[in-house]
Amino acid sequence: MDNKNEFKPYIPADKIVPEFTVTSALIGCLLAIVFGAANAYLGLLVGMTISASIPAAVISMGIIRVILRRDSILENNLVQTIGSAGESLAAGAIFTLPALFLWAEEGKIEFPSIMTIFLIALFGGLLGVCFMVPLRQALIVEEHGTLPFPEGTACAEVLLAGEEGGSKAASVFKGLGIAAVYKFVADGLKLFPSEIGYAFQSYAGSQIGIQVLPSLAGVGFICGPKISSYMLAGGTLSWFVIMPIIALFGGDATIFPATDPVSSMAPSDLWSNYIKYIGAGAVAAGGMISLIKTFPLIIRTFKQAMKSMSKKHAQTNVVRTQQDLPMPILLAIIVVIIIAIWLIPTFPVNPFGSLVVVIFGFFFASVSSRMVGLIGSSNNPVSGMAIATLIIATILLKATGTDGTTGMVGAIAIGGIICIVAAIAGDTSQDLKTGFIVGATPKKQQLGELLGVVVSAAAIGFVLYLLNEAWGYGTEQIPAAQATMMKMLVEGIMNAELPWALIFIGVFVAVVAEILKVPVMPFAVGMYLPFSLSAGIMAGGAVRFIVEKIKGTDEEKKARGDRGVLFTSGLIAGEGIMGIVLAVLAVLKVDSAINLSAKFNFTTPQFVSLIVFILLLVYLGRLCMKKEK
Repeated sequence: MDNKNEFKPYIPADKIVPEFTVTSALIGCLLAIVFGAANAYLGLLVGMTISASIPAAVISMGIIRVILRRDSILENNLVQTIGSAGESLAAGAIFTLPALFLWAEEGKIEFPSIMTIFLIALFGGLLGVCFMVPLRQALIVEEHGTLPFPEGTACAEVLLAGEEGGSKAASVFKGLGIAAVYKFVADGLKLFPSEIGYAFQSYAGSQIGIQVLPSLAGVGFICGPKISSYMLAGGTLSWFVIMPIIALFGGDATIFPATDPVSSMAPSDLWSNYIKYIGAGAVAAGGMISLIKTFPLIIRTFKQAMKSMSKKHAQTNVVRTQQDLPMPILLAIIVVIIIAIWLIPTFPVNPFGSLVVVIFGFFFASVSSRMVGLIGSSNNPVSGMAIATLIIATILLKATGTDGTTGMVGAIAIGGIICIVAAIAGDTSQDLKTGFIVGATPKKQQLGELLGVVVSAAAIGFVLYLLNEAWGYGTEQIPAAQATMMKMLVEGIMNAELPWALIFIGVFVAVVAEILKVPVMPFAVGMYLPFSLSAGIMAGGAVRFIVEKIKGTDEEKKARGDRGVLFTSGLIAGEGIMGIVLAVLAVLKVDSAINLSAKFNFTTPQFVSLIVFILLLVYLGRLCMKKEK
């Protein structure tokens, strides 16, 4: 397995089986929209997304194998390839584009059109796929056995265990149904609160709480106890150290950027006026530290990418499992996008600036593709890449005279493209790794990625508008943490309005965390998000810690984790889908009609929410421990 020359794919190169069919394309497009919408909601809520490859694969097996009674591993692989594109594109879009809605709410700009959002998402997605294609041979084939590609390899294992597809798909659907009902009862019918908390009067400025939502438990379980604990540690520092210090020494003083005295502020006010800036500084520093640490790797990968781009990839007499999209087609797409970025007013750049944007995109696509091969998509520093791009783009636009709101919108548009490029390139590399193992045709997978990008780009604008119309970004329902932070950075650089003292406090907290060898990004995100979110995520991480510590063989422990990942993937997707449904009800102004708490004027005690959440966690643990028959 370590020697690429000895590796034989599951489906031999000389065997032709159904792959890019009408069935796989339709199911893949549907899942791209569903997982894109669900992950957009999740990312705006908790600041991170999950890979959709494995749940898309098992759902595909459940439909194609169980319902349609067809056995085609390559069709299932094509479905997850198309479907996962929706999740990745949504991840890139939500980290940046809601900033445009926030400025529109403030009256600084007009609301972005659906076409503007579509073009930003489309350009980023197409570039991400096109840039990854010439890297496939170098990263996927030549370094097979060196780069593990965790999600891609795991997805291949799921596909290869296709005879279990029915039971695996059942786990995902079970989680999806439970989470949808749970979310509807909690945030639709309002039968119990989805967040509980208590502010300590004797320890001013602090507040303990937890959001009792299935998606948070799911995120915590998938991320694992270590990442969850780092997030909780960051939240603990903000809510039980920094905020009480501000309350203790602030007194009746009014400290910028707040306009009220510190003594009059509740913990939530301290968080929104001060901690968000400190957390933004920590997240920005964490992203830059991630890039600096991988700089040698970045240079090496970029050289390798340039070498791959210079090769002629003739497709004649090439075996099926080595066929890529022809280079002339890829170059034509890239050239068209360069011209479009130059001509479309949303991007205030000249032809040279347009070329620079695309070169930046290729650079970060190369980095992202290798990074996910080494450490997985979940640890891919997409936010760090977006932050670096935003800072550079904002400075350059301001220096060339494109300032004010035009410059800010341009910076976010450019940053959005780069963010989506990095996310899609990472997803494409994972999918191509899966395809390499199972014996797929790379060219057909690449076409599937392009199809998934187009469909997802067409849908993401409507999802963003729906969520903004329902609750508004930056609110308790959808904090939009990364996008709010990106907005603050661009505004601060363009208008010199940032509270730099708070930003630098966060920067040096991140530096201390790096010195102590604490993973900076999860710690910084924990500082930035409300403590209740980190606590809910930690609950899911604790369940995984427990089920994997109980006695058993390594295979049994791995099986427990796998069962939990499938179920919690369903929990995340189910809550995300129901979140979109509740958003539709809110837009239609019928959400109050189903609010039983308001209709019958009753308030459920907080301990009821806690009991319901604990029951969900217990069920998750029991499901993980349940031995398959």
